[in-house]
Amino acid sequence: MRLAELLLDLLYPPKCPFCGRILERGEEGWCSSCREELPWTEPGDAKTVEFCDVCLSPLWYKDGVRKAMHRYKFDGGRGHARLFGQLMAQCLQDCWTEPADLVTWAPLHPKRKRNRGYDQAELLARRVGELTGLPVESTLEKTRATAVQSQTREDEARRANVQGAYRLRPNLNLEGKRIVLVDDVATSGATLAECASALRQAGAGSIAGLTFARAR
Repeated sequence: MRLAELLLDLLYPPKCPFCGRILERGEEGWCSSCREELPWTEPGDAKTVEFCDVCLSPLWYKDGVRKAMHRYKFDGGRGHARLFGQLMAQCLQDCWTEPADLVTWAPLHPKRKRNRGYDQAELLARRVGELTGLPVESTLEKTRATAVQSQTREDEARRANVQGAYRLRPNLNLEGKRIVLVDDVATSGATLAECASALRQAGAGSIAGLTFARAR
């Protein structure tokens, strides 16, 4: 197995997802420069999102972070979920002191998931669950295909775009559950709010929104 990994590294040398530089020996996942220079959020920078008790993100959505997320979502970079989810799990552990019961995510519509080949929020949620030891559950369904949120400029249009687009999966008991709700990026917060609203209606006790990055 190690020989196969070495051959792959020779053919396709690993690159930093943020700046694209080929990683040097000893650098794993991302380069040392980006570790220092990325636009990190501060503990007091939590975003306010309706129906969520808190919304946390390790990074601001700009520059190399924006490019890395674009590669993750649209250029087949599903392997980036390992590092991105690691940063999110650390952010959750550092900034949300309340114990959680489960991790879930804002799902893609089935058609878009088929076209992309994966659900980027699900991969992040599963990585967060792996690192925190929390169970990961699929709690929501997206009932209609919506326009891509990143292509919708105004906050009000974003809210209208996802309104009523999510529903709870059948036969779930979320009464009093403390939930970590994962998505990739928070801009207006409309998607998180719509998903959190459905979870609240099912009796969820507290909800922490958790994304890889957020817009200012």
